[in-house]
Amino acid sequence: MPRIETSPKTQTTPEIQQSVLILGGYGNFGKRIASALTRDDIPVIIVGRNAEKARIFATQLPDKLVRTACFDVRKDLAHELTRLKPAVVINTCGPFQNSNYDVAKICIETAVPYIDLADGRDFVVGISTLDDRACVAGVPVISGASTVPGLSSAVLDKYRGLFSEIDQMIYGISPGQGAERGLATTQGIMSYLGKKLSSVQGSSASRYGWQDIYRQEFPLLGKRWMANCDIPDLDLLPSHYKIKSLQFSAGMELSLLHFGLWSLSWLIRWGLPLKPEKYAATLLKLSNWFNVFGTSDGGMHIILKGKDNKGQPLTKKWFIIGLDGDGPQIPTIPAIILAKKIVRNERIASGAMPCVGLVSLEDYLQELAPFHIQTFEDETR
Repeated sequence: MPRIETSPKTQTTPEIQQSVLILGGYGNFGKRIASALTRDDIPVIIVGRNAEKARIFATQLPDKLVRTACFDVRKDLAHELTRLKPAVVINTCGPFQNSNYDVAKICIETAVPYIDLADGRDFVVGISTLDDRACVAGVPVISGASTVPGLSSAVLDKYRGLFSEIDQMIYGISPGQGAERGLATTQGIMSYLGKKLSSVQGSSASRYGWQDIYRQEFPLLGKRWMANCDIPDLDLLPSHYKIKSLQFSAGMELSLLHFGLWSLSWLIRWGLPLKPEKYAATLLKLSNWFNVFGTSDGGMHIILKGKDNKGQPLTKKWFIIGLDGDGPQIPTIPAIILAKKIVRNERIASGAMPCVGLVSLEDYLQELAPFHIQTFEDETR
């Protein structure tokens, strides 16, 4: 693919060298990351397969802080990193469920820090296999810089001091029907719909994608249906925080769509040779037809159950609610915070690691302050 680039500056200016290169920079998450960084006067390089879409999005950002580039990542990334000299690469190009580490490896080889927003369980957990290479290169390689495990671990770091032991963590995400949803996220969920999921530490029960449905009450949102999802936290958090039992779920705001996926999951579980991930784009378009029946409000719940420091039962509930379509800002925050630290030469340890315990809840919420985001918490003893 020919390279197409717009550039108001020469290659050797300090601002260019401190740019953040965003793969998928005009996509659902990439555009939000780019907007946040440029608001803090951090230059960005928007990379995507469609030069026209990149150019159109770039017009929404300050001209002096944005460049666009279009190239074949598989063939040309190493050359482009050497030429453009970004401070860090942020990879938003999912789905990551069946992806490889080629982009991360190229970043290591060219000594460029790497961050991704992966939610693929095996992908995020397996990033540590690159740890030795990243340490030798002296760069951080961070996977899963998103809601899970970025925000989930931040909440645990904030509240685990209340507990002498955490017996159970029940949590999940329910986006608003009218909030913008990315194709990669849809493809990721479709990839394990109705399939048997890997076991979770502390549980011998069989789990299947989008099953074990239950209703969860959210502040401001009311009750929403939830169902099993497969995420890296299921492997990472039990050992890191000594949690005995972990359950994560996601849900659709509209019951009709939620139960439609649930019904499809049973057909796949019963052995029908269906591959809904191949039709994710069509399913996403069909889902959008129902936006008029929903809202643009979504949320996340985290419920921790265990014993306090006196050995007495304790339940801690924490919610984050995104209103007026601002919910999709939440998954972008860890990548934004970490990229800012790298650009500003704040120390981040070299090595390859999941995004567990790397972002504080205080920093997370401060970054969300400009948006219609509210948090709620409750404690029962």
